[in-house]
Amino acid sequence: MTSKGSVDPHVIEKIISALETIDFGTVQITVHNSQVTQIDKVEKYRFSLKSKEAKQQS
Repeated sequence: MTSKGSVDPHVIEKIISALETIDFGTVQITVHNSQVTQIDKVEKYRFSLKSKEAKQQS
């Protein structure tokens, strides 16, 4: 960040990149003293489970 209310273009690029490359999950932006200090991206992968009945019929 440069001045209060102005965000460094590099930080904006990182936030956009995190949003564009995630299908399911969260992007968390941490701010301290009006400055972005951290960007966390947690991506989730979900897998369907077969039921016991479907496994027994196989």
